[in-house]
Amino acid sequence: MSETRIAAYQLVDYLKRLGVEVVFGLTGHTIIAMLDALGQGGLRFITTRHEQVAAHAVDGYARASGKVGVLLTHLGPGLTNAATGVANAALDSIPMVVIAGDVPSYFFGRHPHQEVNLHLDGDQYEVYRPFCKRVYRVDRAEDLPRIVERAFHLAQTGRPGPVLVDVPMDIFSVDLPVDSFSKIPASMVRPTIDPATAEKIAGALANAERPVIYIGGGARGASSEVIALAESLEVPVAHTLMGKGTLPDDHPLLLGMTGFWGTPIANDSCREADLILAIGTRLAEANSSSWDSRFTFSIPPTRLIHIDIDPAEIGRNYPTELGVVADAKNALSVLAQAAQGCKHRNRGNLREKIAVGRKSFAANWAGYYDSDQYPLRPERILGEVRAALPQDGFLVTDVGWNKNGVAQQFPFTIPGTFITPSGLATMGFGPAAVLGVKVAQPKRAAVALVGDGAFSSNMSVIATAMEAELPVVWVVMDNAAFGTIAGLEKMHYGWSFGCLFESEGKPYRVDYAGVAQSCGARGVLIRAANELGPALREALASVMPTVIHVPMENVPTPTPGHWNINDIYRKGA
Repeated sequence: MSETRIAAYQLVDYLKRLGVEVVFGLTGHTIIAMLDALGQGGLRFITTRHEQVAAHAVDGYARASGKVGVLLTHLGPGLTNAATGVANAALDSIPMVVIAGDVPSYFFGRHPHQEVNLHLDGDQYEVYRPFCKRVYRVDRAEDLPRIVERAFHLAQTGRPGPVLVDVPMDIFSVDLPVDSFSKIPASMVRPTIDPATAEKIAGALANAERPVIYIGGGARGASSEVIALAESLEVPVAHTLMGKGTLPDDHPLLLGMTGFWGTPIANDSCREADLILAIGTRLAEANSSSWDSRFTFSIPPTRLIHIDIDPAEIGRNYPTELGVVADAKNALSVLAQAAQGCKHRNRGNLREKIAVGRKSFAANWAGYYDSDQYPLRPERILGEVRAALPQDGFLVTDVGWNKNGVAQQFPFTIPGTFITPSGLATMGFGPAAVLGVKVAQPKRAAVALVGDGAFSSNMSVIATAMEAELPVVWVVMDNAAFGTIAGLEKMHYGWSFGCLFESEGKPYRVDYAGVAQSCGARGVLIRAANELGPALREALASVMPTVIHVPMENVPTPTPGHWNINDIYRKGA
């Protein structure tokens, strides 16, 4: 008989062979065997107090490391708690493998403890089907190695995303031949663009009168290629929320972000373009001003060439003259080569127009960067964070003013240092994702800029940071409200019912600094605007997790674009 070994221990060794460095998750009786294997195998396991926190931490780790993130979770409430974080990763195309314990295989359909089976025996994995690239349930122990290998393959090929591996708990404890986990995912060459097509596209850009290169999250990691293409043909570059930070914000050809929270120069340039080359973007609603041709894109008459790794995205939202299925970085590299020496139209004073347009918009809030008002202006908070954060430090945002204001107004010079939720725009992402970012890049600063609505939803991240010894910094922008929605309701209905945090008719603020201190972390309450800069520098120099609580005025982020919801609201009685 061949030598055997318990499946869980072989699986942990396999994960290490695949280059997995850390697993995030939360315990449960279905995964105890895996926990023992992780402990004995020496693979780092970071336990959180909530599965959504674990999923967001995995997401942040994957973004900052460039590797597949791994989440380990229990069945039933474990999987349902993690679902939002996994869905957020899916909509932002983040590679993730979710390993979930399940009820014993021989109890399917008998409704054992925590099984979901109202419509199908052992039905928990169906919750993940709408947003995972693939959902596997391991029905036979001998299938576990093949399924895990397939999961890692699928998570990172094509359009990246999460894959679920649902494992009945008895299978973790089954003996398998010691060579069962022998196959590793194949090395993949991602698709590129052929030279003839590249020359055609480069020629179209060169001959266009008002071309724009439009980049999304798929172009992350292709900064040098985008710059080479843009500079060779003197073409301006606009970006989506997820494309923010691909180019340094001080690049003279950078227009900025488009859409509802975009910039006028970016929206106007895209709307007036005669040709747009869109790369690694799905031309989503928020970035496209709800596809209203009056604001951001007018396609047609603007011609569109669309390059994306996912063929389903090409032609989905706008008529496309030429669609190319390719990896963004590979395609841009070939395009940049084709553009070298390519004669292009005279662009006149393009760079001057861009500089004037950006400066004109920035002048609307420039006076607030050094405002001494208290509670602070949000622009003062952004200015102090930028001054204190090293250029290679990571800024992780949540949703609301921090996401929208940062994307619109915060300058990044090092590609990849902006981490934000886009597709699902999940509140609660920022406080947790920063944990994973710091695990992935322990030698670089990691600051989470979050609202009080997000931070108060799960402050257990502080305890996790203490246990994992992660000196992250949370800057809590406290406007005592779900600020963005409060502003929308105020604009349309005259009040902010259901959106404000109040007690006895006054703004109610949690003592976030005190909560941090009760966890053994550092907590700082800002009592004057001039205290924030020193507090940030001290926090970044510290080896302890730090919460900086910043009371802030609730003012809306400027909205040069359009969002269709504003056409829908009607006040009645």
